Amino acid sequence: MQAIGNEPSTAVTDSLPVLAGAALAVSAVGAALALADLASPLRAPFTLFFLIVAPACAVAAGLRGLEPLGRLVASAAGAVALNLLVAQTMLATHTWSIRAGVAAIAAISALLLLLAPARARIRVRRPGGPTARRRTS
Repeated sequence: MQAIGNEPSTAVTDSLPVLAGAALAVSAVGAALALADLASPLRAPFTLFFLIVAPACAVAAGLRGLEPLGRLVASAAGAVALNLLVAQTMLATHTWSIRAGVAAIAAISALLLLLAPARARIRVRRPGGPTARRRTS
């Protein structure tokens, strides 16, 4: 029997943590293979997965106010921009290596994830909002 309504089915809701755990495992294996410089046929795809997923999750953690599709697009664009920024900086300083790039992306992603809860506590004042006061003299 199929449920009719706007609520997601329990099968989809229950599988999301499993998919998130699998993505975490694949990206951790990719980072470990790149940092340990092991020769494996899985090194390139898993490392690429890590280089996209780690910064995308970190950027998405700071974008909690957006709708899911907008959050997905913005976090993917932020991940690509962060990867390009790290690569360009490392090439400009002549310090490019795969291991250093993966370590830099991991460090920046961890920093963004740690700063996300702090940014969520900051309230933004908007001009003309209920907290704005105008002085008239």
